[in-house]
Amino acid sequence: MAARRMRAAHRIVAAAFAFAAVGGCVQDEEVEPPTPVSTTLSVEYPTEYWERGVEGETVLKVLVARDGGVDSVVVAESSGHAELDSAAVRGAREARFEAARGDGGPVRVWTRLPVRFARSAEPPETPPDLDTQAPR
Repeated sequence: MAARRMRAAHRIVAAAFAFAAVGGCVQDEEVEPPTPVSTTLSVEYPTEYWERGVEGETVLKVLVARDGGVDSVVVAESSGHAELDSAAVRGAREARFEAARGDGGPVRVWTRLPVRFARSAEPPETPPDLDTQAPR
């Protein structure tokens, strides 16, 4: 029971579903960006880093599939701590979205996802505007 509480205490929320364009493949087509199914992303804060008070932000590039799942995750900007970056990638792989939409229906898109590791991290009240383009 104590281990479960400790693990829960080290779970954080990705503080910003702030998406930005990182490429394009659907040429000459307006793309409606993907929408996160949830405004929070559960990420395991590595215990050692939590206990030492190590904080940081990892910015990920996430390839959102036509079905809203995550096809690929790449670290775009490191937090400076490999363990935090790895935790962010693991959490992002579990994310779910309403797929991006183009004129012809759902499309795959790359989008950016910042994951903030802070002992006092709380999700924002409103996610920032989404801005996404299809992959190249």
